[in-house]
Amino acid sequence: MKKMMKWLLGLVFIGVIGFGAYYLDGAMPIGTGYSAKYVCSQVFLAGRDPDQVFEQDVKPTHILFQPVRVKVDRKNKTVTATAFGSWKPMTAVYREGCGCTLVVDTDRETLDKQINTMSLYEFQKSVEPWPQGEGVELGRLPEKVNPEKLKNAMNEAFTEPGPDTKRNTRAIVVVLGDRIIAEQYADGFGRDTPMLGWSMAKSVTNALVGILVKEKGLDIYAPAPVAAWENPDDPRRGITLDMMLRMSSGLEFEEVYGPFTDATHMLYGAKSMAGYAAAKPLAAAPDTVWNYSSGTANIIARMVTYQVGGSLVAWHKFSKERLFNRIGAHSAVMEPDASGSFVGSSYMFATARDWARFGLFLKNRGVWNNEEILPQGWMEYSTTPTAKAPMGEYGALFWLNAGAKDNPNHRKFPSLPRDLYYCGGFNGQIVAVIPSRDLVVVRLGVTHDTSWSHEEFIGQVLDAIEAD
Repeated sequence: MKKMMKWLLGLVFIGVIGFGAYYLDGAMPIGTGYSAKYVCSQVFLAGRDPDQVFEQDVKPTHILFQPVRVKVDRKNKTVTATAFGSWKPMTAVYREGCGCTLVVDTDRETLDKQINTMSLYEFQKSVEPWPQGEGVELGRLPEKVNPEKLKNAMNEAFTEPGPDTKRNTRAIVVVLGDRIIAEQYADGFGRDTPMLGWSMAKSVTNALVGILVKEKGLDIYAPAPVAAWENPDDPRRGITLDMMLRMSSGLEFEEVYGPFTDATHMLYGAKSMAGYAAAKPLAAAPDTVWNYSSGTANIIARMVTYQVGGSLVAWHKFSKERLFNRIGAHSAVMEPDASGSFVGSSYMFATARDWARFGLFLKNRGVWNNEEILPQGWMEYSTTPTAKAPMGEYGALFWLNAGAKDNPNHRKFPSLPRDLYYCGGFNGQIVAVIPSRDLVVVRLGVTHDTSWSHEEFIGQVLDAIEAD
């Protein structure tokens, strides 16, 4: 009996070791890929210290990052991450004008060829009042603003509630009407620091689609132009761009961030993120379920790229000239994957003021300086609840606070106005727009726990502003 028990325990031990090796072999490229890409962008786009970035932002995200180390090559503008010394190396490359890209199934020479005719856009900063320029006057606030309450809300947002919290608020900008009434940054960050919005990029992707609808007559209700679905017998052929914008395509996609899941494999293991997502089968008939999917956003991003010429250079020109430069968001960078398609789900950097400009642009229904950039009715369409979203919490690549059809009080932020809609991202990023209060609130940070509350902070800001 004792020999049998030893034999069984031995088998269990071997099984545990084998599973652990299998798990690490599959999981570590996600850890090294995330680390290389994240640190690369923060160092070469945002100008931050790599050690600080890794310790404060990366390591607390997941236990998987504990054995990872990163090496920055400033001469070649690359970051390489390895695990346990030299295992599972992954490298991210910085390219001027389009940020960092993880090298997956390609090489540096090929990536450089993607941008060999790219034009860079340089702009002189203006002292004109924001949003046309960078002039901001916080000393004299509108009469309906209670400065003490607003100051307290801002200070609290940058205060850690306890010794073990990781709220890490980095920037807040509050816009009332068309002027900034509050602005604050953490040490090491400022008005010129580009910051990652994560999934807020989805809402920017929505705006780019809107521009194509207005300028090129793109039909969002026609079958989506995806090559992998062109066979008339393919059940995915019935998926429209509208369904994709509303996350109701029916495509299988697991929006979970961990080893062996769709979202992380797409972001850190696929050369073409859109290709990875488009290859997924249907999990449900199109337009019958709501399933939030970064994969869907990247299929849309590739469609946008194809619509404007198909190349990274053409896409860069389109995004700058048709959106970012027109609204003065000159810092905006939407980073591409290794295939040359921008990552419309996750990878946009911009200063807090430029994120606020985008929010103001949305609040003004796609009009900037009396110029109609988005089609008439586009923001109404974008902020109409998707039928299958249970709490009316999603429109077309925007989060909403509308509430359930049969119970409007059943909503994400019960204490905030129902007309609130927002761009939301991982770690507590938000560009919140409240039309009824003429308000835009931007918060950027890297929160690793539950200590940050959008509802509580925005509620404090609203309490500091007398309603009309």
